Amino acid sequence: MQNPLIHTAEDGIRYVSLSEGKRILFLTKDPALIRSQLSGEVDLCMKDVDPADLLDDINTDVMTPAWVCFRHKPADIAVDAYAGLLDEAGERVFPSRALLDGGFEVIVSGQRKGTGSSRETAPQCEKWSGVHLVVASSFAPIHERNNINLGQLMADYAMLERLQAGERIPLAEFTASYDEIRRAIVEEGGLFDFDQSVASGERVIPAPEMEARPMTMAEKLLASHLVGGDEESCVRAGDDVLVRVDGGYSHEFTTAQVHHFLSETYGADYKIQTPQKFAVFEDHLLYADGVPRMAPFGDQIETLRRLQREFQAHTGCRDYGAKDGISPGICHQVAREEFIDCGDFIQATDSHTCMGGASNALAWGVGATQYAALVHSGFTAVRVPESIRFELLGELREGVTAKDVILQILRTYAVAEDTLDRVMEFGGPGLNSLSMDERATLTNMATECSARTGICEGDETLATWLAARREGVSAEDIASGFVTPDEGAEYAGGVHTVDLSVIEPMVARPSDPTYGEDIEDLEEVKIDIAYAGSCTAGKEADLDFYAQVLHEADKAGLKVADSVRMYIQFGSETVRDYATERGYLELFERAGVEVIQPGCGACIGCGPGVSEDADQVTVSAINRNFQGRSGPGQLYLASPLTVAASAVAGHITAFTPGMFASRSAEVSAPS
Repeated sequence: MQNPLIHTAEDGIRYVSLSEGKRILFLTKDPALIRSQLSGEVDLCMKDVDPADLLDDINTDVMTPAWVCFRHKPADIAVDAYAGLLDEAGERVFPSRALLDGGFEVIVSGQRKGTGSSRETAPQCEKWSGVHLVVASSFAPIHERNNINLGQLMADYAMLERLQAGERIPLAEFTASYDEIRRAIVEEGGLFDFDQSVASGERVIPAPEMEARPMTMAEKLLASHLVGGDEESCVRAGDDVLVRVDGGYSHEFTTAQVHHFLSETYGADYKIQTPQKFAVFEDHLLYADGVPRMAPFGDQIETLRRLQREFQAHTGCRDYGAKDGISPGICHQVAREEFIDCGDFIQATDSHTCMGGASNALAWGVGATQYAALVHSGFTAVRVPESIRFELLGELREGVTAKDVILQILRTYAVAEDTLDRVMEFGGPGLNSLSMDERATLTNMATECSARTGICEGDETLATWLAARREGVSAEDIASGFVTPDEGAEYAGGVHTVDLSVIEPMVARPSDPTYGEDIEDLEEVKIDIAYAGSCTAGKEADLDFYAQVLHEADKAGLKVADSVRMYIQFGSETVRDYATERGYLELFERAGVEVIQPGCGACIGCGPGVSEDADQVTVSAINRNFQGRSGPGQLYLASPLTVAASAVAGHITAFTPGMFASRSAEVSAPS
């Protein structure tokens, strides 16, 4: 459906104009002024507003806090639009229905609108409240794309001033900076209408014509997936293309909305492409029933679960729902184990989809609208991303893991924004020294680097690992499908050498994964909780790390410190079975560890291991430590080895072989 602010004139040109009787909301730094506008007491005009007085950095959690996201229908989400915008007293500036009932069709803010989480519910809360033009000094990239996918118009202050003066502005001015595909999406009224016009042949998007050129892994893989392309096709960073999607997945936080969109758009009998390569997972909210702060949302969470089961039964996609309260595992881990193959282009509704890049695949997260559209059509629109390459040399020293490597990359390259929206390409001889699970740690945390994704070169280790998990496929067959970069490929982010042998054990200080510090430079930090799990750190190699540390402690007669609670959560049933076969469960029990069945948990603040008050300190092997993500306490990110060693020591410490023998002697010595 075309945006209602767009009108076609007698000359056939489409114009944008404001509607009579509709209002404009200015999000100012003064909460009282916002309240006056919401109540209808005040209406403002752009020419009388100083942009410096407008709110900057409005993040998506402000627009739709997590508790609002338990609703799957955008109309219900709109009821509590901007529920996270609070005044100095901690009171909501937007009461329920304030935006919905205010008669607004334009909303105005300052710089970097839509920072933070990629949640698509943020622009949805505006659109379904009647807002169809979003004005800001600048927009966060993912938020901007989500607006485009919804058919929302975006403009600057000068354009709004012209519209308020009664001018009709050609639609072409609003889309002048867009590529052909984004322009078409807005013109059609959103992604669903665009896809239908392409599928019907009404709108044709030609594949780019380009002479052969050296390509990065991302460019090469996307070129091989071009709609209308062939074996000779080439692309370069910045090209806007339609590409075929091989597979993907959603989970109970997102599937219900995907199902809702597909039913509304294509009818109750809609179909999806290649259901054998798409899946649903029950993992994110598995332990929500046991979290007190989740209790008010129990009915909504159960609705999400029910609609996911309905979607799976309707589409016939892979089913990874929980059985008797136990999940097969976290989506990212299970997907790489079971159906992500080298050379695949994977899209899923979660930012850590990039974990699949360890298998020489290209994988990243998308919003519910884009996911719904691509599972139905089999293709999606992509702007070919730039790349940054990391040449890994040498080998990690004992006591150092891939988590330390990515924390080093975060504090060096992510801080400098070298990785921003780029594909992080990992290769070089040092990569061969890392296990498949360690490579998955690198690609998993590409999203913490604000990168588009991460991808590793293929080698014998990958071929052997996949062959053991793909019935009837040999390592030789797998190796024949590796995607490799061409010599002379262009890396906008540069080519950087990382010497694995000099990496030190690290932590990231609370509130941001980029706050990295060598543990040897850290003052003593006593801990209350040690959490070992998540998609990042619940893999087989991670369980080996936990067992290595706890085995040494066990031999020294030590266990988890009395002042510490340690949790180990498996990333999948396969990982759990692996740990069981090796006797790890008995070791963990002797050490005083609480073992948790597969699934997400403390990583998203939804399960055992969440801090209970602001004074508690956690050392965790998860991927994010934003304030409040895993409870109100302070959270340090660290490697699996560091987490286990710290649990025994009672404070954050790096692991070195033999460290507990000397400590045991100290403890047993007479005072």
